[in-house]
Amino acid sequence: MSESEKDELIDAQKQVIGILFEVIKRLQKNNELDEEYFKIICDGTKENSRLEEILSERTKNAKIVSRLLERLET
Repeated sequence: MSESEKDELIDAQKQVIGILFEVIKRLQKNNELDEEYFKIICDGTKENSRLEEILSERTKNAKIVSRLLERLET
């Protein structure tokens, strides 16, 4: 394996690690949002604006995770 091939492999590995880190971060954030969402629901609080924000952010995170995972497939 040539030196340039080794460098390319290392760069690819760094990219994969970066993508996986971002995926984990987004999924963890969604877990935190889930906890907040269910707490608001269980408390019976009518914080509709916050519930909408949570759902919007969860959807955004899910889309980002999906795109990141697609990058790993290539």
